[in-house]
Amino acid sequence: MAHPPVISTHGLSKDYGSGRGLVGLDLEVRRGEVFGFLGPNGAGKSTTLRLLLDLIRPTAGSARVLGLDSVRDSLEIRRRVGFLPGDLVLYPKLTGRVVLDYLAQLRGGVDRRVRDELIERFDAEVDRPVRQLSTGNRQKLGLVQAFMHEPELLILDEPIAGLDPLVQQSFHALLAEVSAQGRTVFLSSHTLSEVERVTHRLAILRQGRLVVVDSVENLRRVAVQRLEIEFASHVPAEEFRSLPAVTAATSDGHTVTVSFEGSADAVVKAAATHEVRAIRPREDDLEEIFLRYYRDGAP
Repeated sequence: MAHPPVISTHGLSKDYGSGRGLVGLDLEVRRGEVFGFLGPNGAGKSTTLRLLLDLIRPTAGSARVLGLDSVRDSLEIRRRVGFLPGDLVLYPKLTGRVVLDYLAQLRGGVDRRVRDELIERFDAEVDRPVRQLSTGNRQKLGLVQAFMHEPELLILDEPIAGLDPLVQQSFHALLAEVSAQGRTVFLSSHTLSEVERVTHRLAILRQGRLVVVDSVENLRRVAVQRLEIEFASHVPAEEFRSLPAVTAATSDGHTVTVSFEGSADAVVKAAATHEVRAIRPREDDLEEIFLRYYRDGAP
């Protein structure tokens, strides 16, 4: 029997009266997946997260989180959710350990072993006042407090901001473990390489509107493909530009890079009329796919 969606929104909208906000968001996030929520600053990502947690109220539409109404049942939702805001603010005069103890008490207590394992995993500095900590070390405390009560759903806004690469690896490994346990992660980011590495599916927002929801693999499948063809001698790129489905061709010395949609048959046959030394596929990375949705006239 299929599980109901962990997050479900219907026409969810927030009008700030300034041309920015969220417009008619229809979205479902499944149990156990790491779901990426992409868009540049101002696209509506943080607005969506705040609406889900009833930190702000919608202008129109509705949302359900863990099967509960986001407004009517907001206290119960927050009890079962771990949240890392993008604008994390902690008590500056308190040490990290005291802050974590206080937040644990507010939740009615947490398993100290889980908390201490997270502190060790992220190499979090907990014995100095928060005001003395770097941005990265404050972010580590934010991650510990979000995960330490082992929530059913994690809502994370720009979670790797300020983290060094080793801590990012620990964080990504933790996401995989959480997902394997059947818990869900809703991750907002404009760091495209992060989303590409850890998510099962992703959504892209553009100016407050949802433009696509899909897996990275499917997005790549419909993306423009590229072949980098190395010849024994110079071959003009013009030979490829008139071929069916070719969108662009450039040459650099003995190498021609051809962009095309659909079948590679015509490109390969044209290349075979010359002496070919190597053919290397070049996939679109997520950034190129993402930017394509933000060009003028994109869906």
